[in-house]
Amino acid sequence: MSLSTAPANPVQRTPSGARSAVISARGVTKVYGRGDVAVHALRGVDLDLSEGEFVVLLGAAASGKSTLLNILGGLDRATAGTVRYRDQDLTGASERALTAYRRDHVGFVFQFYNLIPSLTARENVAVVTEIAQDPMPPEEALGLVELGDRLDHFPAQLSGGEQQRVAIARAIAKQPAVLLCDEPTGALDSQTGILVLEALAHVNAELGTTTAVITHNVVIGEMADRIIRLSDGQIASVEANPHRRAPHELTW
Repeated sequence: MSLSTAPANPVQRTPSGARSAVISARGVTKVYGRGDVAVHALRGVDLDLSEGEFVVLLGAAASGKSTLLNILGGLDRATAGTVRYRDQDLTGASERALTAYRRDHVGFVFQFYNLIPSLTARENVAVVTEIAQDPMPPEEALGLVELGDRLDHFPAQLSGGEQQRVAIARAIAKQPAVLLCDEPTGALDSQTGILVLEALAHVNAELGTTTAVITHNVVIGEMADRIIRLSDGQIASVEANPHRRAPHELTW
């Protein structure tokens, strides 16, 4: 499979030439437990995810990657600090408002595909499009990840990489502003993982979807606009990548 990564629609930029922030986090702290058993998962993280960019967040286990992604996606709440989506303050938002935020603006892709075994690929995607505000047809979403010929296949009839691409199609079918991916290649071999990364890069380019991928695989950072390294709940470094590599050029 070969997917083009050339943007169909250029990312809108501010007059200064910088991309505008879609999600902004300031001083985000997350503490689990209390007293002597308290675990500080995040320690004052500042982070912007900008319009249309592809970001890779790297870090070892327990570095805070998944906790941060869950807070940015409205799946969890910070103990302290603020998170904003465009002009919406998520910090003190009600559960109803967070549900609407997740439903209307954020797509999620996880390491495990979480497909419904009794539904076809088309039907798995339709589960989301039936509740989204402005969805694309399931067939179109599956076409974007080059599964147009697998519409009526059940998960058991698909390879691991194909199932993950169905999960990506399901996430993008509601046309979210932000796509958050937690170890999307973690359960796949390298060759299959490359196909999944090509699908993510294609969606980022074609739809202009702000995409954040967390992984422990350093090589994947080579395809990102920015590489953000986390360590012990803090951002250790932020590196701009002026020479993005195509997924098929990666090896690990």
